[in-house]
Parts: sequence; structure tokens; C-alpha cells
Amino acid sequence: MKPIAPTLSRAFACAALGLAAVCAHAQQTPPATGVPPTWAQGRTAEQANSKLVPHPPGLIALPAEEIPTAKLKVPAGFKVELWASGLPNARSMTIGSKGTVFIGTRFPGTVYAVVDRGGKRETHVLAKGLHRPNGVAFKDGALYVAELSRILRYDNIEDQLDHPPAPVVVFDALPKDEAHGWKFMTFGPDGKLYFQIGTPANIVVPPYTHAQIVQLDLATKTIRTVAMGVRNSVGMDFHPVTKELWFTNNARDWVNDELPNDTLNHITKKGMNFGYPFCHQGNLLDPDFGRGRTCDEFDAPDMLLGPHIAALGMRFYTGSMFPAEYKNSIFIAEHGSWNRTTKTGYLVSRVTLDKNGKPVSKEPFMTGFIDGENFWGRPADVQVMPDGALLVSDDVAGAVFRVSYPRK
Repeated sequence: MKPIAPTLSRAFACAALGLAAVCAHAQQTPPATGVPPTWAQGRTAEQANSKLVPHPPGLIALPAEEIPTAKLKVPAGFKVELWASGLPNARSMTIGSKGTVFIGTRFPGTVYAVVDRGGKRETHVLAKGLHRPNGVAFKDGALYVAELSRILRYDNIEDQLDHPPAPVVVFDALPKDEAHGWKFMTFGPDGKLYFQIGTPANIVVPPYTHAQIVQLDLATKTIRTVAMGVRNSVGMDFHPVTKELWFTNNARDWVNDELPNDTLNHITKKGMNFGYPFCHQGNLLDPDFGRGRTCDEFDAPDMLLGPHIAALGMRFYTGSMFPAEYKNSIFIAEHGSWNRTTKTGYLVSRVTLDKNGKPVSKEPFMTGFIDGENFWGRPADVQVMPDGALLVSDDVAGAVFRVSYPRK
């Protein structure tokens, strides 16, 4: 059986799931009112009739037999296999203390749990009907889920996968903007939650509550700004040695095909500001908001990752399965471009750091999600397993892949 055309299948899913408005927002031209959708803000007069629009979201999962896993390529000695399927819009991942893999979604409103039972995966649906439950994190037996404007907690969850408890609302005072409102969330070494609050449009001067990374103290229910000028970070992790927070950042659209770059950044001091909306990638003044400013006012990124690649989930490799040179490397899920004439991204990359912790190189690690201009999958997150294997979620195929390094 041939795979259903992704665009057609997503159109059916939009109707079936009652998400026509979501799909329209993701792919249509500005409405007749003349008010552009948030993704179209910042277009020049010459770009007003551009056919570039965001790709429709992945709302269904390809059947396992229709997922072309054999097309995926990894370096010599590594092995990639389909680990779990049937997970529509699978995005951010976290791991429980008993090895359960929890997976959030952006559009369907579902949270999954996947358990490995002797080499076979068992999938549980923990929640349905949530609002953008993209962010997931685990601590002290509880699963934390970040919706658009609130944080939920599911206690003792790994012992109740078949009958999940009602969630406890731990914080519900977050902004409700849909644009860049979905969260990526992780716990820090200090036991506090870290996540982003993205800008409410492509390129605007944001409210003081937006375009930043924040820390949530669960004991006091207080939020503290960790970094400003961050357009939207959908991936972050703490360095296993220095304990400093590193994160990917998605740059603005509608400058040109080659600018600006998405970036890799890390926080070394209080009060850091990475420039949005005035300066991008550390050296590019915004054509509108950058007038009268200088990029010297802001903190520079650690590495330019490439234009419009949509760098999402990132993790330091802390396992022992891969060769020694991979230790503490950074894996990044590059979701892939829409605001570029020729597509780029659609892969998992590896960033190598030198002995001083400075990024020195970036190279493709897992490729094959795209053939020419046609993609069948889009990496959304990466997660290191207890055994040292690397999981990669794909929100278009609705699947999770496992990369291992078999020892001979």
C-alpha cells in the first residue's frame, strides 16, 4: 500500500478532529480583513504575494508499515529503527524514573506514555483534550505537562498509566497567546521548572512578559526571568558538567532565504538579553526594529545553526553507549524550514564542544526525512535513554525512532 499523501491526509485529519481553524492558521494567506496572521507579520511589499506559508501540522500518524525507516541514515556503526508509532503529532519527550517515555503534542491535545515490555512498546493515552500540551517534564514520580497558559501535574503517574489521576493545576497565570505559546519544559539542577514564553508574533516589540526564558519555583509559585530577547526556544538542556542552561532559538521570518540563522545559546550570568526584536544572530540588526540600535547592546549566541531550520529539541549526550567522542555533545532536532525557497533542516544534527565547552563544529547525524523538496517526517525532539540510546520524535510521521550503537 502506498502512503497517503501527507497534505491530503492532514486535510482529512483537520476536518475529522475539528481543527479546521488550526490548519487554516498554518497554511492560508492573510484573511480578507487585511490583518495578516501572526506568521505573516514582517513581510515586505515584495514578499506580500509569496507562496511560502507554514506547513500544515501533523495531525495523524502514519501506519508503521508506511513509515520509510530504511531511508534514515546515521553514521557508520550506528543503527536506527522504528521504536514506537501511532503517536499523532509526537513532540517533546521526557523519561520517568521507571523508564516510561512521556510524549507531549502541540495540536491534538494528547499526552502519551510509552513503556517497553521486553522489546515491544505499549502505548497509553494519559490525557486528551488539553490545550497545546507540548511541554513535558518528570520529577519525584510526577509528570508535569505545560499547556498554553498553565502547568499541570500528574502524581505517581508510572503506577497509574491505565487509569491516570486527575491533574493538579500547579500554575495558571501564563499568557494565552497562540503564536509561539506552546512550551518546552525541563527541570533544572535546582529543582525548578524552566520553559520559554515566546513572542506573540513573527516580529514585534513584545510585551515585557514575552520573548524570554523563565524559571518557575513550584514551592512559592513565583516566576523569575532567566533570559530576555529570546524569540522562541523549543529546546533546552543543562550542561552535565557546568550546569549552565543551553537552548536553541528560532529566528524571525521574512528577511531572506539566508538570514537570519537559528542559534544555539547558553546562559552564563543574570540579566542576559539575546537581542530580539532589535538584533538577530548576534550581528544582524532588524530592518525595522533595529534602527538606531547596535548589536553590541546584546549578548551573542554561541553558534549559528543555519537559516530557518527550526531548531527544536536539544539534549546533551550523557549516555555511555555511543563512542567516547560523543560524550557531552549536543543533539538538535531540526524540524525543517517553511520560510525558505529551498527547504533546509529536516534532520538531527550534532554539535561538538571543545575542552572549554565552546561549540566548534556542527554536522548532520540523522538524515533521510526529506527527499529533494518533499518531506515525510520532521524531527521534533531528542532524548537520551537510560541505556544510552537516543530517541528522536517525529510529529509528522507520528513516531519515535531509536538510534543505538551496537557493540560487536
